[in-house]
Amino acid sequence: MSTTDYLNRILEPITDAFTEQSARMFADLRADDELQAYVNDLGRKANDGTITPDEDAEYKSIVDAADLISILQLKARRYLRQHAPEHG
Repeated sequence: MSTTDYLNRILEPITDAFTEQSARMFADLRADDELQAYVNDLGRKANDGTITPDEDAEYKSIVDAADLISILQLKARRYLRQHAPEHG
């Protein structure tokens, strides 16, 4: 089983409880400017080979969290598409 499959199964109870409001909240989640700049800096250091072991561990944790959030966002967007009021 892939990590994505595993996460999908673990997150299913959360996504089963989506409402339009909660799905929009997850779909619209974004890092604030300060956090995004920090993550970008860690990514640059990782690419340049100048990242410290502590920074590398932190960067990997951030990437893991971003993967989890991305899956929730995809599920939220799918929910919103499927439950959007029909127009016309």
